[in-house]
Amino acid sequence: MRKLVLLVLLAGSSILSSCVAPDDTSNISKEDATTAAARKEMVGLSEADVRMCAGFPTATADAGGSSQIWTYQRTVQRGNLNVVIPTLAVGAIPTVGGSLNVNPGGYCNTQIRMVDGRVAEVAYAGDNNLPNHRDGLCVSTVDACVAYARQRHPVRTGAGSR
Repeated sequence: MRKLVLLVLLAGSSILSSCVAPDDTSNISKEDATTAAARKEMVGLSEADVRMCAGFPTATADAGGSSQIWTYQRTVQRGNLNVVIPTLAVGAIPTVGGSLNVNPGGYCNTQIRMVDGRVAEVAYAGDNNLPNHRDGLCVSTVDACVAYARQRHPVRTGAGSR
């Protein structure tokens, strides 16, 4: 009887451990399309442009010369989907159970390097990955700036340049 209970517990824990998503998904997921676009399309925007689309930075730091780094800190509180696993108790053996959270919250620090009053580089740091997208929690900081940059500097196509 004890062997059967032990076998059930081991099998249950193996099944549960196979459902755990890794904390760092950067090697298995793609970068979010909006945050990737921001790295390219925000380059060249003025300080005033960035304030218009992202607001005022949470912090700034001098980076030497005419260079500054603006940081936008965002903490994302998300509602979790909890899946509760029923408890299993057999005699004097402790209970087995637990839960699974999907899309937990996190934080993103969007860093924008300004050189001579213009965006030179955009980077992201923090616990900002989603299960399917790297830097996914940073989208709320840069999505308006990507749209703003596209509106201010539309890509010229062959049809419009005749």
